[in-house]
Parts: sequence; C-alpha cells; structure tokens
Amino acid sequence: MTFIKRNILKKIKKHLNKPEITVITGPRQSGKTTIMKIIEKELISKGEKTLFLNLDVEEDMKYFKSQADLLKKIELEIGNSKGYIFIDEIQRKENAGLFLKGIYDMNLPYKFIVSGSGSIELKEKIHESLIGRKRIFELSTITFEEFVNHKTNYKYENKLEKFFNLEETKTLSFLEEYMNFGGYPRVILETSLKEKNEIIKEIFQSYIEKDITNFLKVAKISEFNLLVRILSHLIGKTLNFSNLSSEVGVSTKTLKEYIWYLQKTYVIDTIQPFFTNKAKELTKSPICYFKDLGLKNYASGEFGNVKDYSFLFQNFVYIELYNLSKKHDFSIHYWRTKDKAEVDFVLRKGLNFIPVEVKYKNLKKFEITRALRSFIQKYQPNEAIVVNLLSKHEEKLGKTKIQIIPFYEIKQIVSNNFEIAF
Repeated sequence: MTFIKRNILKKIKKHLNKPEITVITGPRQSGKTTIMKIIEKELISKGEKTLFLNLDVEEDMKYFKSQADLLKKIELEIGNSKGYIFIDEIQRKENAGLFLKGIYDMNLPYKFIVSGSGSIELKEKIHESLIGRKRIFELSTITFEEFVNHKTNYKYENKLEKFFNLEETKTLSFLEEYMNFGGYPRVILETSLKEKNEIIKEIFQSYIEKDITNFLKVAKISEFNLLVRILSHLIGKTLNFSNLSSEVGVSTKTLKEYIWYLQKTYVIDTIQPFFTNKAKELTKSPICYFKDLGLKNYASGEFGNVKDYSFLFQNFVYIELYNLSKKHDFSIHYWRTKDKAEVDFVLRKGLNFIPVEVKYKNLKKFEITRALRSFIQKYQPNEAIVVNLLSKHEEKLGKTKIQIIPFYEIKQIVSNNFEIAF
C-alpha cells in the first residue's frame, strides 16, 4: 500500500536520540502503526536492533503480564545493549503509565517508542505517570496539505502555495474532495466510492466496539451513536445540554460524560466563548467541531455526497487552526453578542487575540459583518482575519488591519501574526 508522507515523521525521528519515551497518540487508524513500522525499517537498515510488539495481538500480550516478563523478551531478542522497543496499542495494558515508568526508571539501554489510540487511559494516566519521562506526538488524520502533496505525487511539495495560486480550479477540487471524504489514510488511498464507504463504516464501528464498548464500558451504545449523529448536524452551533439530553434519552450528567469521551478519543472538539473574564468562558455553552470531516459526514449520512459546504468549510478551518494551535500555543474560542451576532473564531494567547471569520465564498468585494465590526470596536485587536475561498486583500477598520485571505494561506498568515504579535 502506498504511504502518504506525514509531516510529523521528521519530528518523531529527531526524538529517537532522546532518552525519554516517545509516545505517539491519535485517533484509531490515523497511521500510527505505519509510522512506527517505517521508523523500525529505517533503524534495521542502519544495523540497529529492534523489537516490535502489538498489544492488539494476543501472542504479544503474554509479555506484558509483568515488567519482568517484558524485560525477559527484550533481553532474548536484543540482549543487554542498545535497542529500540516499539509497543503498539499500549492502551491495552492496564495501568500502562506506571508499567512504563517502572521500566524507564531502571535506566536500561533501551529506547521505547509506544503508540496508542485515543483512550482515556493513554491521555490521562500515561501523562500523569510519565511526567518528565516522555514526549507526546499527536498524529491527526491526514491534513489538507499532506493530502494535496499525495494527490500531486509530491511534485509541488516545497512550493504548494505557488500551486494553489496558479491552479485555482484544481485547488478547489481538492478542497471539495477532502471535505467530502476527510483524512483517514485508508479512505484516501481507496479509489472506489463504495470501498471508501465500507472503510469509514469499519473505522467508526471499530471505534465504537474497541474504545467505547470494550474499553470505556459505555452501556447505552445506541444512545451514544445517536449523540454522534446529532452532533454531526450541529457543527458551528452552540450546544444546549438540556435539549441534547432529552433528544438522546440520557441524563445531562451522562451526556456530558459522552461528550468528554468523544473529545478524549479524538472524535470531536468543543470550544468555549471568548470573554476577557476567563471565568465566564467555563459557564457558557460550547460549540462542537469534528476532528475529521469524513467521520463527520459518515455520522450525518453525507459521506461522499455533501450538499451544503458552508458549515463543513468552517469545520475545515477549525481543523487547520487546531493544528496551528499546537505549534503556537494559542487557544481557540468563538464570540457571540447578546443579539446573537457571532464571530466564528477568536485565537487567544495571553492578553492578545485575533478574531477569525469564515466565508464559504469568493470575497472579491468585502463587506464587514455586523459581528466582526462589533468585536473590533469593542476589543480593538491589531489584526483580524477573514478566511474565504480564493480572494486576497486588506481592509482597515480604525486601527485594526483586516486580512481577507484564501483558505490555503491560513497557516502562513496565522503563523506570521503570532510571531509578530506575540
């Protein structure tokens, strides 16, 4: 099977020389095992000793009954010299964090590279147990940039922006395809629509079976599935927990638990409203976005057959901003006035912030919205961004520079703003 190049691979390889445990997290079937196999193959080609264990394989599970059992296996295969130990699906091991901590603290000559799907154990317990002993790399599904590089056979890998500027029709076609099918590697690599449907169905069912039913022990699976379907129709809208709990048929407490599970397992994100008084943010209704557009479309019954791209484009922009937030360390919010005028996103770092509006159209002539005007007049930010399909120009409102940018410049413009402003 063809491998889609991942931008995070270089960062992970750089960390191989560090003593800390390399932890690769992310949603199920996002490519974690593939990345580990690629790294192992490269190490073997350099003459390094490796051992690959997968806790989804029953035969490998027997080595994890105790730390002593695992070390016996490592010593048998590698000896007492330097070696690289790959452990896939580490969340299958109960108390995985403490298990790894004990081995790490023995100061053995082994470098551990572990991966796990988005389970509560992996995200909460491992983080807590391995403070100062690990670095986490979060692998998303395929990004739009990675998708286009793959679709163009990496011909424009170092000059994508030039490609986007020159090939507008192809760029919009790639955007539409990506918004229809999302970023799961197996979905992208499959050409048949029927097979794409089967794959995304299998990914979702595997997630429900392995993470939600078996691991998290959620009993009301039909209600959980219903919640996912309802949320897929509420992109960019504030969540009313009381109404949702009635629709789903569970208590508000259970509903909030389910939403928390969905967040911790990389299915959705929620963002809070923007207030200068941070305490207020936590008491108001959040807005929901999906972490992968293909999964969102499968849940809403629109996979490969999207009719309205407006909120989907907003979700696409959220994913782009989320990926940038990990690098630049800003939080993402939305802003709403009492009369319900809304700015889609507010990027916040400390006392600085940038409002971002999203328009699924080509804004050749820009008219500032009531919501953005209200935000600028109230908070007077240095910069504001309006993301549209292809147009690019600048406007001014008071002291605020408003940049109207095509969607493919989000990375460059937001990064520049954060480097300058912050």
